Amino acid sequence: MFVIAGLGNPGTKYADTRHNIGFITIDYLSQKLNISVNKIKHKALIGEGYVGTEKVLLVKPQTYMNLSGESILDIVEYYKLPMENLIVIYDDIDLAKGVLRIRPKGSAGSHNGMKSIIYLLQRDDFPRIRIGIGKQPDYMDLADYVTGKFAKDEIPIMAEAAKKAAEAVQEIILKGIASAMNKYNG
Repeated sequence: MFVIAGLGNPGTKYADTRHNIGFITIDYLSQKLNISVNKIKHKALIGEGYVGTEKVLLVKPQTYMNLSGESILDIVEYYKLPMENLIVIYDDIDLAKGVLRIRPKGSAGSHNGMKSIIYLLQRDDFPRIRIGIGKQPDYMDLADYVTGKFAKDEIPIMAEAAKKAAEAVQEIILKGIASAMNKYNG
C-alpha cells in the first residue's frame, strides 16, 4: 500500500492558498482516481482506492501545517508502512512557481510541515514532491505569503503544477521514483 499525503491547513480560510498546494493535489488525484477523501481517521481526512493494482491511501492531515507529523506518524505506525511507500506533497518557496522537484529523501529545508514529519518519524528517507510557489516579495511576511491566496495569474500555473504532481504520484507508484524524477523534475 502507498500513502500519498498532501500537506496544507484545514478550513475554508486556507482553501486555495499557496501553503495548500498539497491539499489541492490530493483533491485533483481524488477526482482523477474517483476516491472520496472524506473519512476522518489518524487526525486526517482520508480516502482509500487504487492506482493500477496498488492500494493507495490519500491523506490530508487536519492538524494544521506545523503539526503534520502527528497525523503522518500515526498512519505510518498503524499501517506499518515502509518509508518508500510514503509520498509527501508540499509547497516550496525556493522553487519557481509551478516547478516540480521529486526526491527519494532529503531534509525539510525551511518547511515547517516537513520539519514536523521528519522530527516525529526520526527519518527523512521517504519520497517527496515539492511544488514551487516562488519567493515572497520583499515587502511581505513569509507566513502571510504562504497562507495567501494565489494571484489571478498564478492560478493556471498552479493548477497545471497540481495536475503534473498528481501524474508524478501515479508514475512513482507504477514505474518507480527514478522514472518520475526523469519525467517530471523541472
